[in-house]
Amino acid sequence: MLLPWLFRFPDPGLAFDVALHVGTLVAILAFFWREWVDIALSLVKLAHERKVTSQSQKLAGLLLIASVPGAIFGILLDKYAESAFRNPLLIAGTMVAFGIVLWYADHYDKEKRTMDDAKVKDAATLGLAQALAIIPGISRSGITMTTGLFSGFKREDAARFSFLMSAPIIAGAALVKLKDIQGGMLAMPTFWVAFVASVLSSLFAIGFLLKFLKKHRFSIFVYYRFALAAIVIAVYLMSR
Repeated sequence: MLLPWLFRFPDPGLAFDVALHVGTLVAILAFFWREWVDIALSLVKLAHERKVTSQSQKLAGLLLIASVPGAIFGILLDKYAESAFRNPLLIAGTMVAFGIVLWYADHYDKEKRTMDDAKVKDAATLGLAQALAIIPGISRSGITMTTGLFSGFKREDAARFSFLMSAPIIAGAALVKLKDIQGGMLAMPTFWVAFVASVLSSLFAIGFLLKFLKKHRFSIFVYYRFALAAIVIAVYLMSR
């Protein structure tokens, strides 16, 4: 929402939006392909044994639980997300507010857990946090990683779980929008350029962040949120 508003870009259209969703989904599936293969095989085994016996089966259940709140909020509040929530000052405000929350969570001294330690309560909590991201400026990955830190997870594990739990919700959003797209739109160069750019940038972002968080805090992203919010507020005031 911010880029078209800041640079006065015309609305790129629904196909462009879907391309970004699908591109991000492909990147998440590709980067974590081992995890997804393990989950798929474990579900086949679960169907035969009717009993949870592996970490992959447990993870599949947790990802399903984490996806439910976002799906419900998306259905109920989609109209507001496309209209009332798309206000530059609201976005600037949420960027600052949740930047402060992220900073505090990053310095929150608590026992560090791994993704293998995740429980149903963690999945439900992270799912509710993910649902809040329907409000622009909160950031889906930002709020879920913040919640993961408050739940005592290591930074890298909070990020990894955040990326994995995004796949079902992004797939759902893409499918909802895809039904409104006409076949000809998928043949447009804009769709494929956006798709490729989304895949490549998402792969880079995931790989960079997971490596970065092994040795660093989230501080640089907090400062980024503050700086971007300041720019948005300044542009908004000057344009009035």
